[in-house]
Amino acid sequence: MLPQRLVVGLACALLFSPIVGLPICLGWLAVYLLLQAAEAAAFAPVTRGQVFAPKGWRGALGDLALMANAGAYASIALPLWIMGGLPGGVVATTLLAAGAINSVIASAGNMRVFLWTVTPQLAVLALTPLFMARWAVEGRFTLPVAIGALAFIFFCLTTRSRLHASSLAEARALKEADGKRRQAESVMAGRSALLAAVAHDLRTPIGAILTGAHELTRVAAPSSAARQQTAMIEDAGLMMKELLDDLLDHARLDAGRLKVEARDFDLRDLLNHTFRLWQGPVRAKGLRLRLDGSRHMPDVVQGDAMRLRQVLNNLISNAVKFTDTGVITIRLCSWRDEAGLHVLLIDVADTGPGMTAGQMDRLFTPFDQTADGVAARYGGSGLGLAISRDLVELMGGRLTVRSQAGRGSTFTVALTLPEGVKEAATPASALVAAVPVRSLPERAPMPTPVRAEAALRTDVQTAPVPTPPSVSVEADEAHDAERPLRVLVVDDHAINRRAIQVILQALDCELTMAEDGLAALKACEAGVFDVIFMDVRMPELDGRETTRRLRAGHGPNVATPVIAVTADTAPEDIAACLEAGMNHFVAKPLTPAVLLAALSEVLDAADEVEVESQAFA
Repeated sequence: MLPQRLVVGLACALLFSPIVGLPICLGWLAVYLLLQAAEAAAFAPVTRGQVFAPKGWRGALGDLALMANAGAYASIALPLWIMGGLPGGVVATTLLAAGAINSVIASAGNMRVFLWTVTPQLAVLALTPLFMARWAVEGRFTLPVAIGALAFIFFCLTTRSRLHASSLAEARALKEADGKRRQAESVMAGRSALLAAVAHDLRTPIGAILTGAHELTRVAAPSSAARQQTAMIEDAGLMMKELLDDLLDHARLDAGRLKVEARDFDLRDLLNHTFRLWQGPVRAKGLRLRLDGSRHMPDVVQGDAMRLRQVLNNLISNAVKFTDTGVITIRLCSWRDEAGLHVLLIDVADTGPGMTAGQMDRLFTPFDQTADGVAARYGGSGLGLAISRDLVELMGGRLTVRSQAGRGSTFTVALTLPEGVKEAATPASALVAAVPVRSLPERAPMPTPVRAEAALRTDVQTAPVPTPPSVSVEADEAHDAERPLRVLVVDDHAINRRAIQVILQALDCELTMAEDGLAALKACEAGVFDVIFMDVRMPELDGRETTRRLRAGHGPNVATPVIAVTADTAPEDIAACLEAGMNHFVAKPLTPAVLLAALSEVLDAADEVEVESQAFA
């Protein structure tokens, strides 16, 4: 406002100087600028946002400055009337009307400011009939002007009242909106906390179902009815896991908590790996799977490989689900744009029943299967496509669909990704379909399964202290090769401890169980372990803090690999585990393949570190 007033004052002085003379205009301008500086000093705390209104001596100075400013602005009208005659009076009246309207708008929220700023200008404006009479204007003209001046004053008062009411209503609306926003944030936070708790609690029994079914399938006869029944249980457990993963992804997307990463990965490897994984299920349904254009795709790009693979899996799964006969085609196309980025088009086309225009309008609506009976016949939650669209948009792309009833459907993923660095690229074999994990070296072949004789206990079992090392290095190596693998399992839930024991019992392992972090630290002080499976969410002392204390200590397990076992699969949760000193990450519900792969990888990594340290020694 201050620069605007300075410009107005300078313009008035220059424009009015031919009417009232340059000395009067310059004197008026000096007083006007001085009063502007006094007002700016009085209201400096308000301008900086420190207070809503000045108080005490500063408040009195502010009132005086406002009134003096308005009076100085209105005072220029007097010489205009006196020295300029009726033409000068017209200029003065226009000037006063414009100033009064500006003051009414500026002071709508404060009656005190309105009185000090508008009153001097309206008072001078009310003198207009007197100035007209001084210049011998006829009464038939003076009376209408007087009535018009009064009407203008009344208009300013009513306009100020309406503006003030509107300002109060706006303040109330903003306060109400802020309250609703806080309430919505509280609800979203509560829902996120509920989903996290539900995820943690549901993954435990699902993990036990999958582990138990896998173990029963392993020991059952190939053609027995028990094997078929356990396979059905395992399929149901996997379906429950997929539904739970979809619900959690949808909740994170809805709350804005799901983020995508930008890492170098081998795009061709990812596409070929995904294609190979789906060949079995497609062939089992009597369909054909085609991949066209893979040679046109770039080798290494930068993006979120895990989420891209999740989208592709959702689209291919959807195509397999709704196609009874024919072929599913994955068409690939790529080119560089003007900025040197890779533009990718990935089509997933099927020969299924297709969709009507009404079904396509509902296609990306969460929990909507687009037609009655779809869920009963094909299963699913109706979230896969909605999640895929949101993930593609998070990656800066678009997911579209073309379809006609009876002629199949084609889903198109359009993405723009920058060039990646081949040396830093993550191979597709290191990715898990829906859960990002830390990439470690390729696992070595697992040893021939040998049933362990270790018994399960719910309290802490202390691993036997290893025999003292002999002088011969060869003897040490032979002893290490023959002894069983010593594993510490830390989890507050007995089902999870039992599930890990069932998975590892096919290996020559010596298991120790701990119910919480404090018990785990005691076990680590009493014995030496080759690997530790650490639950993240535990009472008393959680898994991350337990790992921090373990790494900060000087015990025999300060460098023992720790594998985080948790249902929290968000990138920030994984990063927190790695920052706490954990070496690897597996998500609940546990499956034998994932857990054994993690075990093999951390042991391989530990062996590499030991070999390097011996080489430097």
